[in-house]
Amino acid sequence: MSGDTPPLYEMFDDRFGTGRCMNGDDRLEVLYTGCRWAEGPIYVPAWRQVVWSDIPNDRMLRWDEETGAVSVFRRNAGHTNGNTLDRQGRLVTCEQGNRRVTRTEHDGTVTVLADRWRGKRLNSPNDATVKSDGSIWFSDPDFGITSDYEGYRADSEIGSNNVYRIDPATGGVELVADCFGAPNGLVFSGDERQLFVSDTRVGVIRVFDVRDNGTLSEDRVFAEAAARDNARFDNLRFDDAGRLWAAAMSDGVHCYDPDGTLLGRLLVPESVANISWGGSKRNRLFITAETSLYSVVMGVTGTHPTGPGRRPWLDTPPR
Repeated sequence: MSGDTPPLYEMFDDRFGTGRCMNGDDRLEVLYTGCRWAEGPIYVPAWRQVVWSDIPNDRMLRWDEETGAVSVFRRNAGHTNGNTLDRQGRLVTCEQGNRRVTRTEHDGTVTVLADRWRGKRLNSPNDATVKSDGSIWFSDPDFGITSDYEGYRADSEIGSNNVYRIDPATGGVELVADCFGAPNGLVFSGDERQLFVSDTRVGVIRVFDVRDNGTLSEDRVFAEAAARDNARFDNLRFDDAGRLWAAAMSDGVHCYDPDGTLLGRLLVPESVANISWGGSKRNRLFITAETSLYSVVMGVTGTHPTGPGRRPWLDTPPR
């Protein structure tokens, strides 16, 4: 490695090294630059592509793993933010501008999954995660209605920033947590007994126990953002060893032990909004940061966004 190449990893705890977290590439690969504010990367195995959002430009982009080509996936996209996959491999998208959560069907049509709670319009859905029972959980801060930059300025009809659950049987929208300044990224633990949610304005990651009936316990703080300028949390991902990886804005990408210890971080030249695992082995971390899409092939393996257990139609490596 060249002597003037900036380091990629910073270790705070020996477990960051012994856990292979620093194995792999020694630098970031820039896959694309030219966004206004990039968010929401998701690797789609069936397409071998990464789809992500360029919120202020109101478009979704895609990067092709085979060719490296980048193209527009969708224009006039509703100022989309977070993206994930459901249990059938369909794209689930949070549309800040349209104030709704949608699903892109296999034929390309778009189905609205949620746009209201108790008859009131949602604020601006931000990120979503899918549980093994098919329920979709999403955060609904007010980022998309505070100005016209990432959506359309409007008053909140609900009056608070919450986390909701879409029932897989009825399609009903249920409020599950309302204790946030601005809920953002959310992810289930591997056994789905806990839900982790970043609270961007407060600068913490909160964790809830998930009850059998789909309700949540009182929250507790799992981690607090570093005392550095603009160090906040955005989206969250787990690796298969149970470590939590967090997009930490100006502070790069954080890695936490299951006990809450900050083990280390990845240093990124732009403010990190979102991260996502992908590639045929799920050991390639895709990072959206301000204007760019980056990736790094690592010595650790991420979990699939649709939760524990293998689904051959999603996970079979290409031949």
